[in-house]
Amino acid sequence: MWIVVLIGAGLGFMIGGPVGALVGGGLGYWLVKRLRRSLLGKLAASQTQFLESTFAVMGCLCKADGQVTEDELDASRMLWDRLRLNEAQRARARADFNRGKAPDFDLDAELARLRPLLGPQPALRQVFLQVQLAAIAADGQLHPAEREMLMRVVRGLGCSEAEIAQVEAMLHGGGEQAGGGVASGPSLADAYRVLGVEEDASDAEIKKAYRRLMSQNHPDKLAAKGLPESMREVARERTSEIGNAYERIRKARDT
Repeated sequence: MWIVVLIGAGLGFMIGGPVGALVGGGLGYWLVKRLRRSLLGKLAASQTQFLESTFAVMGCLCKADGQVTEDELDASRMLWDRLRLNEAQRARARADFNRGKAPDFDLDAELARLRPLLGPQPALRQVFLQVQLAAIAADGQLHPAEREMLMRVVRGLGCSEAEIAQVEAMLHGGGEQAGGGVASGPSLADAYRVLGVEEDASDAEIKKAYRRLMSQNHPDKLAAKGLPESMREVARERTSEIGNAYERIRKARDT
């Protein structure tokens, strides 16, 4: 910020002397403040859209098998608690969930609005998908219609083949980790999928993939790219999943 102010003051001094320096510095300060407000406004709008789409798509997925179970409703309410939503935000989340499970909900249009927000950010997409999986796995089973709908969401968000494999790894686990249940850890095959590497990858390639994913999924980085502040815990769970996958592979190779 102060660099811009000093540049403005310097240019102003060159043009109009001391008075010009004051005017130039003031203009630099005003420009920085305005730019900062604009960026914060865009970030807030992105975070709002992220939450609205999260609960709308969740409602759609939970209704995919024909009914929304009480366990799935409880899962959505538990998510409100985890995200520490206030009463107004809960009301908005409830409205979006109901919008998503309505017969006339346009899933493709919702994904089209969300896709530019996520952009080329696989980490954001994975957090979004992990929340969805947690909801539909809440009743202890994944109905074929829910699986099919989830994969439709995955492709609608423009996920790469590696990302699709990572989602399939979560599906193979029955959603236990995403749903908050007790899991014995990922299978070795799923661990490779989580890291997005082939089973014949070298140790160096696996370590590189692990470090890249840990960096991409850092909660601070995700927040700067549009992840709502309230979803930091979900992001931390994602990094835990990546770490567990890496340890599973490392231990298997050490034996």
